Amino acid sequence: MRNTATAAQVFELRQYRLHPDARETLIDVFDREFLEPQEEAGMHVVAQFRDLDETDSFVWLRGFANMETRADALGRFYGGSVWSKHRDVANGTMVNSDNVLLLRPAKLDSSFQPSAAERPRPDSTAQSSAIFLCAIHYTAPGKEEAFATFFEDELRLPLLESGATIPATFVSEHSANTFPRLPVRQGEAVFVALLRFSTPQAYATHRGALAASRQWTEEIEPQISQRTWRPTEVLRLSPTSRSLLR
Repeated sequence: MRNTATAAQVFELRQYRLHPDARETLIDVFDREFLEPQEEAGMHVVAQFRDLDETDSFVWLRGFANMETRADALGRFYGGSVWSKHRDVANGTMVNSDNVLLLRPAKLDSSFQPSAAERPRPDSTAQSSAIFLCAIHYTAPGKEEAFATFFEDELRLPLLESGATIPATFVSEHSANTFPRLPVRQGEAVFVALLRFSTPQAYATHRGALAASRQWTEEIEPQISQRTWRPTEVLRLSPTSRSLLR
């Protein structure tokens, strides 16, 4: 097995649009066949999610030490026997798999590196009660770093006080795509926050707390609107049984 212990500094946030009723087929083959082989190829599969508001959407996150490692790892996996054996089943579930954001940690001191050793066993069927929110903020070109600073200064504390934990934050990685066989969305400027709530009730409590907060509704939300080009994209997600983030 190749060493994936080095903290990932490049991430892909991948959103797949699927054929009707095909999501469970993809999750079954993905969680059973694709996780360990990707780790062995040199990448780190961090999370797999069902989108709770889009029944035909599958969202996942994987990381790489750097862009060069990304090219090598993807070449090994997609040129390997496991993908060759199962790709027809996986690809057959998908309408489109090109909605991919290339990201890097927003904080230089980020230690976002869930250990693959903590991944549930292949035969695990236990479902996490946690709800994750993935908030994608679209900024003007070159302004995602400023939004990251704004997040740390103004948003982090109210989010924590309302019951969220914040496993990771990201900004756009603007390097050229080192594996053109898999397209990414070039030219985007985004700040992405990943929030976790232990239960649906904890998430509901969070929403209620923010709605009741004049600071949030009268000060923070208008500032978010002023700093972004279009409405924030919010994905409400549930981890699969073998997701590291859970």
